[in-house]
Amino acid sequence: MVMPYREVGKMNWRECIKQRIVKSVKRDKNLIASTREIAEIKIQSANVLPDIYYIAKISLLYDALREYLESIALDKGYKVYNHECYSAFLNEILDLPNDADSFDKLRKIGNGINYYGRKIGEDEANQIILDLQSLIGRLKNLMINL
Repeated sequence: MVMPYREVGKMNWRECIKQRIVKSVKRDKNLIASTREIAEIKIQSANVLPDIYYIAKISLLYDALREYLESIALDKGYKVYNHECYSAFLNEILDLPNDADSFDKLRKIGNGINYYGRKIGEDEANQIILDLQSLIGRLKNLMINL
């Protein structure tokens, strides 16, 4: 059997399960609601920050994005233990390859800021914030239809 192409740095859903980075879980309505509530608090926090705190806004919005992904995964019966596997989840389980690519790009930017001290300018930050808000909006719309 030929394995699907694996871009360097990207995991597929099968690998995530095989490595036990994703597990099947029982649907927990309280946990799903809680993750969504936390995501909304982070979005509201980002929205009240002055624009000069664009790095903090990016971090809060990325966290909110990840919380929404977690709630959708939980709703589908999965617990995902690393951010890279959320890209596979978006691509292979939800059949949203463009959103998977967007998330992967945003994940790398967030990691660069949080773990590698990557500095970004205000113009780039404003585009990243728009990209985060756009993907969050698409996930919210998806949750309405679940």
